[in-house]
Amino acid sequence: MNLDKLKTTDDINVAGKRVIVRADLNVPIKDGNVTDATRLERLVPGLKALASRGAKVVVISHFGRPKGIDPSLSLRPVAAALQGLMGSSVTFAEDCIGEKAAVAIQSLKDGDIAVLENLRFHKGEEKNDPEFAEELAKLGDLFIEDAFSSAHRAHASTEGLTHHLPSYAGPLLMEEIAALRTALEKPQRPTAAVVGGAKVSTKIPVLTNLVGKVDKLIIGGGMANTFLQAMGTMIGKSLSEPEFDATARDILSEAKQKGCEIILPVDAVVAREFKEGAANEIVDVGNVPFDAMILDIGPQSIAHLSEVLASTKTLLWNGPMGAFEISPFGEGTFSLARTAAALTKAGKLVSVAGGGDTVAALNAAGATADFTYVSTAGGAFLEWLEGRELPGVAALTQ
Repeated sequence: MNLDKLKTTDDINVAGKRVIVRADLNVPIKDGNVTDATRLERLVPGLKALASRGAKVVVISHFGRPKGIDPSLSLRPVAAALQGLMGSSVTFAEDCIGEKAAVAIQSLKDGDIAVLENLRFHKGEEKNDPEFAEELAKLGDLFIEDAFSSAHRAHASTEGLTHHLPSYAGPLLMEEIAALRTALEKPQRPTAAVVGGAKVSTKIPVLTNLVGKVDKLIIGGGMANTFLQAMGTMIGKSLSEPEFDATARDILSEAKQKGCEIILPVDAVVAREFKEGAANEIVDVGNVPFDAMILDIGPQSIAHLSEVLASTKTLLWNGPMGAFEISPFGEGTFSLARTAAALTKAGKLVSVAGGGDTVAALNAAGATADFTYVSTAGGAFLEWLEGRELPGVAALTQ
């Protein structure tokens, strides 16, 4: 897909036009209240800009995984939270197609905003049903895709709508793509990637793609255990996937051929129990007790990785170094995150991070604000790292 073909509405007159914005309103809610409004906060500037230009803004989104209509997965409380952030009235429509949606949109004046009900209350959304996409299209004059986090799915609201309306890339989508292109296509070198998490099996395509893109690949979390085991290191009772030992060896071999240095932990924090405050010790990775499990990287690894980051110009980060959500096994992740943040703040590093666990870890480390860009997308971020074409983005380039 030719990303240079992406168009925005910057030069388009949107005054008086019904502008459908595919947003990501899939935010966490507890007791009817949004508990993390990050995605909404990022959306607000773009919506305000459209409203200030006289557009009638129609926001559509999925929310959760309903099986048909499910009042507990209504977007009504999200619309209320968005209204609070906008500081102006936001109309809520009780359906995303049909008469209820049409009436809500007809009531909009130039500069007004409406949020339509959960797209996934209709089966046609996930099936990318042309008839459902056509029903959505009747509600607008043009379409803006601004939900990168949903762009890896060919659904009616991400791909289908582009066949019916003039379609454009939104500011958040452009921001996300620009950050990823900076890190992967035209990076300042040397480059490094941090890839962590529990399982190698979920990130084989990511690792395979990145060994051909970056100079150094830092592997942490449970994934590192599988690599260590594949190299003949005894890892005790640590989480690993022995069935992927051969895959790990293949990735190591490919990295060597492509001149990418793979960096694994040299020491580790181990414990006999996986629980908060468990008794633990620091050992070299070659001396993990048979009855213990690796739960974080150790101080030697942290020091070495900090040196690697100090000599890096561009960093891509996906996944934690250890079981960061359980104290005291987050220090490896937090320390590395703070180092990356400090280097970025000092203008020495371009840092791009993404994925659910990654965002949670950077937030816990207090490092998010100083990273160059932190993506709230999960699956779409990973698929981009895999080098795959995202249907919702590709459709905008046609």
